[in-house]
Amino acid sequence: MVFTQIISRVLFLGFAGFFLFVGCKKKEDDFDLNASLSFSTDTIMFDTVFTTIGSSTEYFMIYNNSNKPVLISRIYLASGAASNFRMNVDGLTGFYLQDVEIGPNDSLWAFVEVTVDPNGGNTPMLITDSIVFETNGKIQDIDLVAYGQDAYFIIANRHVEGLPPYRIIAGEGTDTTWTSDKPIVIYGFAVVDSAAVLRINAGTKIYFHNNSGLWVYIGGRLEVNGSLGQEVVFQGDRLESSYSDIPGQWDRIWLNESPLSHKINFAIIRNGFIGLQTEPLANYGWSAKVEINNTIIENMSGAGVLSRSSQIASENLLVSNCQQYGLALTIGGDYQFTHATVGNFWSGSVRTSPAVYFNNYFKDAKNTVYPNALLKADFVNCVFYGNIDNEFLPDSVSGAAFNFKADHCLIRTDITTSGSRFISVLKNVDPQFNNYYDGDYRLKNGSPAFGAGKATSVSTDLNGDLRDALNPTLGAFELPAS
Repeated sequence: MVFTQIISRVLFLGFAGFFLFVGCKKKEDDFDLNASLSFSTDTIMFDTVFTTIGSSTEYFMIYNNSNKPVLISRIYLASGAASNFRMNVDGLTGFYLQDVEIGPNDSLWAFVEVTVDPNGGNTPMLITDSIVFETNGKIQDIDLVAYGQDAYFIIANRHVEGLPPYRIIAGEGTDTTWTSDKPIVIYGFAVVDSAAVLRINAGTKIYFHNNSGLWVYIGGRLEVNGSLGQEVVFQGDRLESSYSDIPGQWDRIWLNESPLSHKINFAIIRNGFIGLQTEPLANYGWSAKVEINNTIIENMSGAGVLSRSSQIASENLLVSNCQQYGLALTIGGDYQFTHATVGNFWSGSVRTSPAVYFNNYFKDAKNTVYPNALLKADFVNCVFYGNIDNEFLPDSVSGAAFNFKADHCLIRTDITTSGSRFISVLKNVDPQFNNYYDGDYRLKNGSPAFGAGKATSVSTDLNGDLRDALNPTLGAFELPAS
């Protein structure tokens, strides 16, 4: 009896559910049979994406402006299953969807992605398709447009505990050259081994995936041979415009000690964690020696330059928009910066680190201090300015040399700038950058930095313009007399 009652109830609920379903199913005349759709845009554009790497997700809205529901009979990619694009409409994915309903005066979200198949070419490819909507016999579509770029891909193939994944791209004792015929995309760390040289030709573009970087190991050497208008670019591998100034997209360029200098000329290093990290790892009597000329480092989620007991000589350097330091010159070393601009107006979070910091010691995890000589930190014709009160901070301990000089510089700082270490310094005077919000650190006419420098051997500025031979403008950019 109980079993019969249970079966009867189950059958009743089943039939009730069936009739309820049938009763709720809309009839044809419940829909607006004359309505058409409207959209938030008529074209979805993707910036250049690399082959085999998916794009970011773009979206648009589908609107029903009728007071009755509208049934979209079909939504499909015009190229079908062969399309490079992928779509998701109201949570439904596929290249072909049927009977998608929009409520009265309602809307749906649609999302689109694209992946480009490699074609072996050196020039960007144009990829097009469309999403077609068929409603009440009417055809409407959204155009899809993307540019694809084939590239050389360097993918990590070694995994050692305690190290990031890496691939040796210049083996011990070899000489390797990267050219500009195709972009280079790096997954993991690209490693230059001992006694090897990596030369990077003018115009080459290097793109790093998340947490990736370039590591020049002990005894190896890096030569970046850019030129004006053909700079070598290091940045993240997301090329969409929304990523153009997002810091922290990749890790760093890491340079260890070598018997010869690393050379970086006409480079643009942007949107990473640390732009350049220089440090010795062993006790070979070598230093991490680096020449950095005519170079821009910008939008770093850590430091622009992080140096540990190294030697750096630099002319025409611009470092800007770093979450921590622009220049962090630590554990002593030997430094010469001529015509540098370090402008830090970071706004992504609270910043307490100065634009320029240097010290003569190392402190371990137990707060034990180990002095190490700062043989020289000379700043000549430089501009160090930003949005906190102290953008220039010397920090020393006894027991090791601490030699520095700010010679004809404009500095924002709250330290005392009297004495022989400060020569012709403009303190806490606005340099009048052109537009630091947009990363333009050229100077406006009337800037106090105009003509405030001393004569040096640096004859042109970061843009290749001639400097005044006797009284040049401070910083990386010369301000013409006119």
